[in-house]
Amino acid sequence: MTLFTDLDLSQIPFWGLPQAERMEAFRKLRALDHPVFVPEQAVPFIGGGPGYYALVRHSDVTEASRNAAVFSSEPCSNSIPDMPRWLSVYFGSMINMDDPRHARLRRIVSRAFTPRILSKMEEDLARAAAEIVDRAVQEGPGDFVAQVAAELPVRVICDMMGIPAKFHDMVLRRTNVILGNADPEYTGIDPDFRRVNVARGLAKLLHAGFSLNRLAARLGDERRRRPTGDLVSLLVNGDERLSSQELGSFFILLVVAGSETTRNAIAYGLKLFTDHPEQRELLLSDFDGRIVPACDEIVRYATPVIQFRRTLTQDYEMNGTAYKKGDKVLLFYNSANRDESVFTDPDTFDIARDPNPHVGFGGPGPHYCLGAHLARREMTVMFRELFTRLPGIRSVGEPDFLLSNFINGIKHLRWTF
Repeated sequence: MTLFTDLDLSQIPFWGLPQAERMEAFRKLRALDHPVFVPEQAVPFIGGGPGYYALVRHSDVTEASRNAAVFSSEPCSNSIPDMPRWLSVYFGSMINMDDPRHARLRRIVSRAFTPRILSKMEEDLARAAAEIVDRAVQEGPGDFVAQVAAELPVRVICDMMGIPAKFHDMVLRRTNVILGNADPEYTGIDPDFRRVNVARGLAKLLHAGFSLNRLAARLGDERRRRPTGDLVSLLVNGDERLSSQELGSFFILLVVAGSETTRNAIAYGLKLFTDHPEQRELLLSDFDGRIVPACDEIVRYATPVIQFRRTLTQDYEMNGTAYKKGDKVLLFYNSANRDESVFTDPDTFDIARDPNPHVGFGGPGPHYCLGAHLARREMTVMFRELFTRLPGIRSVGEPDFLLSNFINGIKHLRWTF
């Protein structure tokens, strides 16, 4: 077992380092013969474990993703320590399940992402993007994330679910707390995990989960009594349906997963096209022909979701390493997306990259992101609106990054047009 202690991936301060330094650390990890074992940091009121293997190569991440029978999402995939019941009741959802439970829930919620449903959303997406840009132009440039990038995905998801507009700001605020659970700006938790700060931060996290869960559950109760044909009506009625608890957990998953990838991809996209004007010119020379691969390259380069956890259900050998039943592994998508053995010049932003087998929407297998196509459509309509309406748009200065070992997020980004 090779221990990794020089730059401890479990310590939050590592994730506050400049991104170039972090990616250099992962490059060194990919060059090793075997995955390293990283000691786990215990978190007050939650606990911890002995540690995990860091899977940093594209081949290891994709193999583990395909083999869900061995690399299990249970008991927890979105937390390094096992999530206590008082948190998992809100943040469990189907990403922390294996088949057959996962297959059942995915089959039900996939109704939201059929080609027919998504095609019907095209006009709504374009209208929402236009209204968001209208308001941003009226307000004047400030924080691109707050004014533009974070607005579209939350609005789209709330509209899909039938959440009234008066709740949209609340949903966005609660989502920020959930996504920024280790960032002092949102929870007050400091990197040293002092008990008093952790207690306050966990209370905020718990309140955010409870609020969103209750909002969705109440809407589900209404739609059971009076179906309207919206997504919630589809999910809570019929032969296969979600319970109130399942609906609440799914809404949290949808609004968090559906917002973080898209909002951060839009924010990173503006920054990348500002830093690489030749790529912007390439895109605008054939927007319709290049926007989809451009979206995928933004997702590969930025990798908004850094990692997910898996737990071994049996002894298994992969890439020369013998894993034992019960071992934890972390699938580091950010590292897999810069793997030199798969991507030519992986640190280069290239919207014409072909092929581009990135794992920015998760690796192949049963947990591949259901909303990947919707995310691409949201990015497409927003970049079309921005570059058409505001040809001089660009970011200003460096982003203010989220402090997180889970989400590679941009909290704030100044912009001008």
